[in-house]
Amino acid sequence: MEFLSKIFGFDPKTMVLKKEVMGGITTFLTMAYILAVNPSILGDAGMDTGAVFTATVVSAVVATLVMALYARLPFALAPGMGLNAFFAYTIVLTMGYTWQFALTAVFIEGIIFIILTLTSLRQKIVDCMPLLLRRSISPGIGLFIAFIGLKNAGIVTNSDATFVTLGNLHDPAVLLACFGILLSAVLLVRNVTGALLIGILATTIVGIPLGVTHCDSVVSAPPSMAPVFCQFEWGSILSIDMVVCVLTFLFIDMFDTIGTLIGVSNRAGMVDEEGNIPRLKDAFMADAIGTTVGAVLGTSTVTTYVESASGVNVGGRSGLTAFTVALCFALSLFLAPLFLAIPGQATAPALVLVGVMMMHDIRKVHFNEYISAIPCFICIAFMPLTYSISDGILMGLISWVLIHALSGKYKELNWGMVILAILFVLKYAFL
Repeated sequence: MEFLSKIFGFDPKTMVLKKEVMGGITTFLTMAYILAVNPSILGDAGMDTGAVFTATVVSAVVATLVMALYARLPFALAPGMGLNAFFAYTIVLTMGYTWQFALTAVFIEGIIFIILTLTSLRQKIVDCMPLLLRRSISPGIGLFIAFIGLKNAGIVTNSDATFVTLGNLHDPAVLLACFGILLSAVLLVRNVTGALLIGILATTIVGIPLGVTHCDSVVSAPPSMAPVFCQFEWGSILSIDMVVCVLTFLFIDMFDTIGTLIGVSNRAGMVDEEGNIPRLKDAFMADAIGTTVGAVLGTSTVTTYVESASGVNVGGRSGLTAFTVALCFALSLFLAPLFLAIPGQATAPALVLVGVMMMHDIRKVHFNEYISAIPCFICIAFMPLTYSISDGILMGLISWVLIHALSGKYKELNWGMVILAILFVLKYAFL
Protein backbone atom coordinates (compact mmCIF):
# COMPACT_ATOMS: atom_id res chain seq x y z
CA MET A 1 0.00 0.00 0.00
CA GLU A 2 2.92 2.33 0.69
CA PHE A 3 4.11 1.81 -2.88
CA LEU A 4 0.66 2.66 -4.27
CA SER A 5 0.51 5.75 -2.06
CA LYS A 6 3.89 6.99 -3.28
CA ILE A 7 3.31 6.29 -6.97
CA PHE A 8 -0.41 6.99 -7.42
CA GLY A 9 -1.41 9.03 -4.36
CA PHE A 10 -3.55 6.13 -3.12
CA ASP A 11 -4.72 6.66 0.47
CA PRO A 12 -5.79 3.34 2.09
CA LYS A 13 -7.67 5.26 4.79
CA THR A 14 -10.10 6.90 2.38
CA MET A 15 -9.75 4.87 -0.84
CA VAL A 16 -10.58 1.29 -1.80
CA LEU A 17 -8.26 -0.61 -4.19
CA LYS A 18 -11.12 -2.48 -5.86
CA LYS A 19 -13.03 0.73 -6.51
CA GLU A 20 -9.95 2.39 -8.02
CA VAL A 21 -9.55 -0.44 -10.54
CA MET A 22 -13.27 -0.72 -11.30
CA GLY A 23 -13.42 3.05 -11.69
CA GLY A 24 -10.67 2.89 -14.30
CA ILE A 25 -12.37 0.11 -16.24
CA THR A 26 -15.68 1.99 -16.15
CA THR A 27 -14.07 5.21 -17.38
CA PHE A 28 -12.38 3.35 -20.22
CA LEU A 29 -15.56 1.63 -21.35
CA THR A 30 -17.50 4.91 -21.40
CA MET A 31 -14.84 6.61 -23.55
CA ALA A 32 -13.77 3.65 -25.70
CA TYR A 33 -15.99 4.96 -28.50
CA ILE A 34 -13.14 7.35 -29.37
CA LEU A 35 -11.21 4.33 -30.73
CA ALA A 36 -13.75 4.06 -33.53
CA VAL A 37 -14.87 7.66 -33.89
CA ASN A 38 -11.50 9.46 -34.04
CA PRO A 39 -10.09 7.41 -36.96
CA SER A 40 -13.40 7.89 -38.79
CA ILE A 41 -13.42 11.68 -38.38
CA LEU A 42 -9.72 12.20 -39.16
CA GLY A 43 -10.07 9.73 -42.02
CA ASP A 44 -12.50 12.20 -43.60
CA ALA A 45 -9.58 14.65 -43.66
CA GLY A 46 -7.55 12.18 -45.73
CA MET A 47 -5.54 10.56 -42.93
CA ASP A 48 -4.83 6.83 -42.81
CA THR A 49 -7.50 5.44 -40.45
CA GLY A 50 -5.42 2.49 -39.26
CA ALA A 51 -2.50 4.74 -38.38
CA VAL A 52 -4.84 7.19 -36.64
CA PHE A 53 -6.29 4.33 -34.57
CA THR A 54 -2.83 3.42 -33.27
CA ALA A 55 -1.94 7.09 -32.71
CA THR A 56 -5.21 7.56 -30.79
CA VAL A 57 -4.45 4.65 -28.48
CA VAL A 58 -0.78 5.49 -27.87
CA SER A 59 -1.48 9.19 -27.24
CA ALA A 60 -4.21 8.22 -24.74
CA VAL A 61 -1.83 5.83 -22.97
CA VAL A 62 0.97 8.39 -22.72
CA ALA A 63 -1.24 11.28 -21.56
CA THR A 64 -3.20 9.18 -19.06
CA LEU A 65 0.03 7.73 -17.62
CA VAL A 66 1.29 11.27 -17.05
CA MET A 67 -1.99 12.03 -15.25
CA ALA A 68 -1.63 8.83 -13.19
CA LEU A 69 2.03 9.09 -12.24
CA TYR A 70 2.69 12.85 -12.26
CA ALA A 71 -0.63 14.46 -11.30
CA ARG A 72 -1.83 11.33 -9.43
CA LEU A 73 -5.45 12.12 -10.24
CA PRO A 74 -8.24 9.83 -11.54
CA PHE A 75 -8.75 11.53 -14.91
CA ALA A 76 -8.33 9.95 -18.34
CA LEU A 77 -7.20 11.65 -21.53
CA ALA A 78 -7.57 10.94 -25.24
CA PRO A 79 -8.06 12.87 -28.49
CA GLY A 80 -11.08 15.10 -27.84
CA MET A 81 -14.41 15.13 -29.60
CA GLY A 82 -15.26 18.50 -31.10
CA LEU A 83 -11.58 19.29 -31.42
CA ASN A 84 -11.15 16.45 -33.93
CA ALA A 85 -14.21 17.72 -35.84
CA PHE A 86 -12.71 21.23 -36.01
CA PHE A 87 -9.46 19.63 -37.22
CA ALA A 88 -11.10 17.66 -40.04
CA TYR A 89 -14.19 19.57 -41.12
CA THR A 90 -13.10 23.18 -40.59
CA ILE A 91 -9.33 23.37 -41.12
CA VAL A 92 -9.05 20.68 -43.80
CA LEU A 93 -12.41 20.35 -45.57
CA THR A 94 -13.66 23.97 -45.22
CA MET A 95 -10.49 26.10 -45.12
CA GLY A 96 -8.78 23.81 -47.62
CA TYR A 97 -5.55 23.15 -45.75
CA THR A 98 -3.79 19.80 -45.54
CA TRP A 99 -4.10 17.57 -42.49
CA GLN A 100 -0.36 18.10 -42.01
CA PHE A 101 -1.09 21.83 -41.56
CA ALA A 102 -3.73 20.98 -38.96
CA LEU A 103 -1.32 18.67 -37.09
CA THR A 104 1.20 21.49 -37.00
CA ALA A 105 -1.39 23.78 -35.42
CA VAL A 106 -2.10 21.13 -32.76
CA PHE A 107 1.63 20.74 -32.04
CA ILE A 108 2.09 24.50 -31.63
CA GLU A 109 -0.95 24.61 -29.36
CA GLY A 110 0.58 21.88 -27.19
CA ILE A 111 3.88 23.74 -26.84
CA ILE A 112 2.03 26.94 -25.88
CA PHE A 113 0.01 24.99 -23.30
CA ILE A 114 3.19 23.63 -21.73
CA ILE A 115 4.54 27.18 -21.45
CA LEU A 116 1.24 28.49 -20.02
CA THR A 117 1.20 25.67 -17.47
CA LEU A 118 4.82 26.23 -16.39
CA THR A 119 4.03 29.91 -15.81
CA SER A 120 0.87 28.96 -13.81
CA LEU A 121 -1.25 31.13 -16.14
CA ARG A 122 -3.89 28.40 -16.53
CA GLN A 123 -4.18 28.16 -12.75
CA LYS A 124 -4.57 31.95 -12.54
CA ILE A 125 -7.37 31.83 -15.11
CA VAL A 126 -9.24 29.34 -12.92
CA ASP A 127 -8.68 31.56 -9.87
CA CYS A 128 -10.19 34.54 -11.74
CA MET A 129 -13.49 32.74 -12.20
CA PRO A 130 -16.16 33.43 -9.51
CA LEU A 131 -16.65 30.53 -7.09
CA LEU A 132 -20.40 30.26 -7.78
CA LEU A 133 -19.75 30.09 -11.51
CA ARG A 134 -17.23 27.31 -10.93
CA ARG A 135 -19.83 25.44 -8.89
CA SER A 136 -22.29 25.63 -11.78
CA ILE A 137 -19.86 23.83 -14.11
CA SER A 138 -20.48 20.39 -12.60
CA PRO A 139 -24.30 20.42 -13.15
CA GLY A 140 -23.76 21.80 -16.66
CA ILE A 141 -21.39 18.95 -17.47
CA GLY A 142 -23.93 16.55 -15.96
CA LEU A 143 -26.59 17.66 -18.42
CA PHE A 144 -24.04 17.65 -21.24
CA ILE A 145 -22.81 14.08 -20.77
CA ALA A 146 -26.35 12.83 -20.14
CA PHE A 147 -27.31 14.39 -23.48
CA ILE A 148 -24.31 12.69 -25.13
CA GLY A 149 -25.45 9.37 -23.71
CA LEU A 150 -29.07 9.81 -24.86
CA LYS A 151 -27.87 10.88 -28.31
CA ASN A 152 -25.44 7.95 -28.66
CA ALA A 153 -28.23 5.56 -27.65
CA GLY A 154 -30.73 6.98 -30.14
CA ILE A 155 -33.16 7.85 -27.35
CA VAL A 156 -32.81 11.47 -28.40
CA THR A 157 -32.46 12.17 -32.11
CA ASN A 158 -32.42 15.13 -34.48
CA SER A 159 -35.56 16.77 -35.85
CA ASP A 160 -35.90 19.31 -38.66
CA ALA A 161 -38.88 20.86 -36.89
CA THR A 162 -37.73 20.96 -33.24
CA PHE A 163 -33.94 20.30 -33.50
CA VAL A 164 -34.21 17.32 -31.13
CA THR A 165 -36.97 14.81 -30.46
CA LEU A 166 -37.63 11.40 -28.91
CA GLY A 167 -36.10 8.52 -30.83
CA ASN A 168 -37.88 5.50 -32.27
CA LEU A 169 -38.99 3.43 -29.28
CA HIS A 170 -39.70 0.48 -31.62
CA ASP A 171 -35.99 0.28 -32.53
CA PRO A 172 -34.30 -2.66 -30.72
CA ALA A 173 -31.18 -0.52 -30.18
CA VAL A 174 -33.16 2.21 -28.43
CA LEU A 175 -35.02 -0.35 -26.32
CA LEU A 176 -31.67 -1.91 -25.39
CA ALA A 177 -30.42 1.46 -24.12
CA CYS A 178 -33.62 1.93 -22.09
CA PHE A 179 -33.09 -1.51 -20.59
CA GLY A 180 -29.50 -0.57 -19.71
CA ILE A 181 -30.55 2.66 -18.02
CA LEU A 182 -33.23 0.87 -15.99
CA LEU A 183 -30.88 -1.97 -14.99
CA SER A 184 -28.06 0.39 -14.01
CA ALA A 185 -30.47 2.62 -12.07
CA VAL A 186 -31.82 -0.32 -10.07
CA LEU A 187 -28.28 -1.53 -9.32
CA LEU A 188 -27.34 1.97 -8.13
CA VAL A 189 -30.41 2.24 -5.91
CA ARG A 190 -29.59 -1.15 -4.40
CA ASN A 191 -25.99 0.02 -3.77
CA VAL A 192 -24.44 -2.77 -5.85
CA THR A 193 -20.68 -2.29 -6.15
CA GLY A 194 -19.70 -1.56 -9.75
CA ALA A 195 -23.29 -0.87 -10.80
CA LEU A 196 -22.31 1.19 -13.86
CA LEU A 197 -19.73 -1.33 -15.05
CA ILE A 198 -22.16 -4.23 -14.60
CA GLY A 199 -24.76 -2.23 -16.52
CA ILE A 200 -22.37 -1.69 -19.45
CA LEU A 201 -21.34 -5.36 -19.65
CA ALA A 202 -24.88 -6.72 -19.22
CA THR A 203 -26.31 -4.37 -21.86
CA THR A 204 -23.54 -5.36 -24.28
CA ILE A 205 -24.34 -9.07 -23.80
CA VAL A 206 -28.12 -8.56 -24.16
CA GLY A 207 -27.38 -6.65 -27.38
CA ILE A 208 -25.95 -9.78 -29.05
CA PRO A 209 -29.26 -11.60 -29.75
CA LEU A 210 -30.87 -8.24 -30.61
CA GLY A 211 -28.30 -7.70 -33.36
CA VAL A 212 -26.96 -4.51 -31.77
CA THR A 213 -23.66 -5.93 -30.46
CA HIS A 214 -21.35 -7.30 -33.16
CA CYS A 215 -17.98 -8.96 -32.57
CA ASP A 216 -16.47 -10.94 -35.45
CA SER A 217 -13.00 -11.36 -33.90
CA VAL A 218 -11.12 -10.61 -30.70
CA VAL A 219 -7.42 -10.12 -31.42
CA SER A 220 -5.75 -8.05 -34.15
CA ALA A 221 -2.30 -6.58 -34.72
CA PRO A 222 -2.06 -2.76 -34.37
CA PRO A 223 -1.57 -0.86 -37.65
CA SER A 224 1.63 1.14 -38.16
CA MET A 225 1.67 4.86 -37.28
CA ALA A 226 4.18 5.62 -40.04
CA PRO A 227 1.70 7.34 -42.43
CA VAL A 228 0.84 10.02 -39.83
CA PHE A 229 3.84 10.02 -37.48
CA CYS A 230 5.61 13.40 -37.21
CA GLN A 231 3.94 14.72 -40.36
CA PHE A 232 4.23 18.48 -39.92
CA GLU A 233 4.00 21.31 -42.44
CA TRP A 234 6.13 24.28 -41.44
CA GLY A 235 5.73 26.36 -44.61
CA SER A 236 2.58 28.16 -43.38
CA ILE A 237 3.56 28.51 -39.74
CA LEU A 238 3.48 32.33 -39.80
CA SER A 239 0.23 32.69 -41.74
CA ILE A 240 -2.86 34.41 -40.30
CA ASP A 241 -4.87 31.21 -40.74
CA MET A 242 -2.33 29.30 -38.65
CA VAL A 243 -2.69 31.88 -35.87
CA VAL A 244 -6.50 31.61 -36.03
CA CYS A 245 -6.39 27.79 -35.94
CA VAL A 246 -3.95 27.69 -33.01
CA LEU A 247 -5.96 30.25 -31.00
CA THR A 248 -9.21 28.37 -31.65
CA PHE A 249 -7.64 25.10 -30.50
CA LEU A 250 -6.31 26.95 -27.44
CA PHE A 251 -9.66 28.39 -26.39
CA ILE A 252 -11.65 25.19 -26.90
CA ASP A 253 -9.10 22.89 -25.27
CA MET A 254 -8.29 25.20 -22.35
CA PHE A 255 -11.86 25.71 -21.21
CA ASP A 256 -13.00 22.17 -21.97
CA THR A 257 -10.19 20.97 -19.70
CA ILE A 258 -10.84 23.59 -17.01
CA GLY A 259 -14.53 22.73 -17.00
CA THR A 260 -13.95 18.99 -16.89
CA LEU A 261 -11.38 19.17 -14.09
CA ILE A 262 -13.53 21.49 -11.97
CA GLY A 263 -16.77 19.60 -12.60
CA VAL A 264 -15.44 16.09 -12.01
CA SER A 265 -13.32 17.19 -9.03
CA ASN A 266 -16.42 18.73 -7.45
CA ARG A 267 -18.26 15.45 -7.91
CA ALA A 268 -15.34 13.54 -6.36
CA GLY A 269 -15.28 15.78 -3.29
CA MET A 270 -11.73 16.86 -4.10
CA VAL A 271 -12.46 20.60 -4.00
CA ASP A 272 -12.09 22.62 -0.79
CA GLU A 273 -14.44 25.40 0.40
CA GLU A 274 -12.47 28.03 -1.54
CA GLY A 275 -12.86 26.02 -4.74
CA ASN A 276 -9.23 24.87 -4.93
CA ILE A 277 -8.39 21.57 -6.68
CA PRO A 278 -5.30 19.63 -5.54
CA ARG A 279 -2.48 19.31 -8.08
CA LEU A 280 -4.47 21.21 -10.72
CA LYS A 281 -1.26 22.52 -12.31
CA ASP A 282 0.01 18.95 -12.66
CA ALA A 283 -3.27 17.93 -14.32
CA PHE A 284 -2.89 20.80 -16.79
CA MET A 285 0.64 19.62 -17.57
CA ALA A 286 -0.62 16.11 -18.35
CA ASP A 287 -3.11 17.68 -20.76
CA ALA A 288 -0.44 19.83 -22.41
CA ILE A 289 2.03 16.96 -22.78
CA GLY A 290 -0.74 14.75 -24.18
CA THR A 291 -1.60 17.30 -26.87
CA THR A 292 2.05 17.76 -27.89
CA VAL A 293 2.81 14.03 -27.99
CA GLY A 294 -0.48 13.33 -29.77
CA ALA A 295 0.44 15.75 -32.57
CA VAL A 296 3.81 14.04 -33.00
CA LEU A 297 2.15 10.63 -33.14
CA GLY A 298 -0.45 11.85 -35.64
CA THR A 299 -3.74 12.72 -33.97
CA SER A 300 -5.80 15.77 -33.04
CA THR A 301 -5.77 17.56 -29.67
CA VAL A 302 -5.61 15.29 -26.60
CA THR A 303 -7.73 16.50 -23.71
CA THR A 304 -9.13 15.41 -20.33
CA TYR A 305 -12.32 13.40 -20.80
CA VAL A 306 -15.56 14.30 -19.09
CA GLU A 307 -16.35 10.57 -19.07
CA SER A 308 -13.82 10.37 -16.21
CA ALA A 309 -16.84 11.25 -14.06
CA SER A 310 -18.15 7.70 -14.55
CA GLY A 311 -15.04 6.23 -12.93
CA VAL A 312 -15.11 8.82 -10.15
CA ASN A 313 -18.68 7.85 -9.34
CA VAL A 314 -17.65 4.21 -9.04
CA GLY A 315 -15.09 5.28 -6.43
CA GLY A 316 -11.92 6.22 -8.33
CA ARG A 317 -10.01 8.93 -6.50
CA SER A 318 -6.29 8.47 -7.21
CA GLY A 319 -3.85 8.05 -10.06
CA LEU A 320 -4.44 4.30 -9.86
CA THR A 321 -7.77 4.84 -11.61
CA ALA A 322 -6.04 6.68 -14.45
CA PHE A 323 -3.35 3.99 -14.57
CA THR A 324 -6.05 1.35 -15.02
CA VAL A 325 -7.50 3.36 -17.92
CA ALA A 326 -4.04 3.53 -19.51
CA LEU A 327 -3.65 -0.25 -19.21
CA CYS A 328 -7.06 -0.77 -20.83
CA PHE A 329 -6.07 1.48 -23.73
CA ALA A 330 -2.80 -0.44 -24.10
CA LEU A 331 -4.73 -3.72 -24.27
CA SER A 332 -7.07 -2.23 -26.85
CA LEU A 333 -4.14 -2.03 -29.28
CA PHE A 334 -4.39 -5.80 -29.64
CA LEU A 335 -8.01 -6.36 -28.61
CA ALA A 336 -9.57 -3.58 -30.68
CA PRO A 337 -12.39 -5.73 -32.18
CA LEU A 338 -13.50 -6.74 -28.68
CA PHE A 339 -13.55 -3.24 -27.22
CA LEU A 340 -15.10 -1.72 -30.32
CA ALA A 341 -17.93 -4.25 -30.10
CA ILE A 342 -19.37 -2.38 -27.09
CA PRO A 343 -22.21 -0.33 -28.64
CA GLY A 344 -23.17 3.22 -27.70
CA GLN A 345 -26.39 1.81 -26.26
CA ALA A 346 -24.33 -0.01 -23.61
CA THR A 347 -22.28 2.99 -22.48
CA ALA A 348 -25.20 5.42 -22.61
CA PRO A 349 -26.67 4.29 -19.25
CA ALA A 350 -23.43 5.14 -17.45
CA LEU A 351 -23.32 8.61 -19.01
CA VAL A 352 -26.98 9.33 -18.22
CA LEU A 353 -26.73 8.23 -14.59
CA VAL A 354 -23.44 10.05 -14.06
CA GLY A 355 -25.29 13.12 -15.32
CA VAL A 356 -27.81 12.60 -12.52
CA MET A 357 -25.02 12.34 -9.95
CA MET A 358 -23.32 15.52 -11.16
CA MET A 359 -26.45 17.59 -10.54
CA HIS A 360 -25.58 17.41 -6.83
CA ASP A 361 -23.69 20.72 -6.87
CA ILE A 362 -26.61 22.68 -8.29
CA ARG A 363 -27.80 23.23 -4.71
CA LYS A 364 -24.73 25.40 -4.18
CA VAL A 365 -25.92 27.92 -6.78
CA HIS A 366 -27.99 30.71 -5.18
CA PHE A 367 -30.96 30.84 -7.56
CA ASN A 368 -32.77 33.42 -5.42
CA GLU A 369 -30.00 35.95 -6.17
CA TYR A 370 -30.50 36.80 -9.83
CA ILE A 371 -27.21 38.64 -10.28
CA SER A 372 -25.34 35.34 -9.86
CA ALA A 373 -28.14 32.91 -10.73
CA ILE A 374 -28.58 34.14 -14.31
CA PRO A 375 -24.90 33.74 -15.36
CA CYS A 376 -24.75 30.36 -13.60
CA PHE A 377 -27.91 29.23 -15.39
CA ILE A 378 -26.46 30.39 -18.72
CA CYS A 379 -23.31 28.37 -18.00
CA ILE A 380 -25.36 25.27 -17.13
CA ALA A 381 -27.81 25.56 -20.03
CA PHE A 382 -25.31 26.43 -22.75
CA MET A 383 -23.16 23.32 -22.23
CA PRO A 384 -25.73 20.81 -23.53
CA LEU A 385 -27.48 23.26 -25.87
CA THR A 386 -24.26 24.29 -27.67
CA TYR A 387 -22.74 20.81 -27.25
CA SER A 388 -19.67 22.47 -25.76
CA ILE A 389 -18.27 22.78 -22.24
CA SER A 390 -16.05 25.69 -23.25
CA ASP A 391 -18.92 27.72 -24.78
CA GLY A 392 -20.93 27.25 -21.59
CA ILE A 393 -18.08 28.56 -19.43
CA LEU A 394 -17.28 31.45 -21.75
CA MET A 395 -20.90 32.59 -22.04
CA GLY A 396 -21.34 32.25 -18.29
CA LEU A 397 -18.33 34.44 -17.53
CA ILE A 398 -19.21 37.06 -20.16
CA SER A 399 -22.75 37.34 -18.79
CA TRP A 400 -21.43 37.49 -15.20
CA VAL A 401 -19.24 40.50 -16.03
CA LEU A 402 -21.86 42.30 -18.14
CA ILE A 403 -24.71 41.83 -15.65
CA HIS A 404 -22.58 42.94 -12.68
CA ALA A 405 -21.21 45.95 -14.57
CA LEU A 406 -24.56 47.14 -15.93
CA SER A 407 -26.29 46.56 -12.58
CA GLY A 408 -23.87 48.86 -10.78
CA LYS A 409 -22.11 45.97 -9.03
CA TYR A 410 -18.83 46.47 -10.90
CA LYS A 411 -16.89 46.70 -7.63
CA GLU A 412 -17.52 42.97 -7.15
CA LEU A 413 -15.53 42.23 -10.32
CA ASN A 414 -11.78 41.68 -10.44
CA TRP A 415 -9.54 42.78 -13.29
CA GLY A 416 -8.72 39.20 -14.28
CA MET A 417 -12.41 38.45 -14.76
CA VAL A 418 -12.93 41.57 -16.87
CA ILE A 419 -9.89 40.86 -19.05
CA LEU A 420 -11.07 37.29 -19.64
CA ALA A 421 -14.55 38.50 -20.61
CA ILE A 422 -13.06 40.95 -23.13
CA LEU A 423 -10.86 38.21 -24.62
CA PHE A 424 -13.87 35.88 -24.91
CA VAL A 425 -15.91 38.55 -26.70
CA LEU A 426 -13.02 39.10 -29.11
CA LYS A 427 -12.78 35.35 -29.61
CA TYR A 428 -16.42 35.14 -30.70
CA ALA A 429 -16.08 38.28 -32.82
CA PHE A 430 -12.99 37.28 -34.81
CA LEU A 431 -12.24 33.54 -34.50
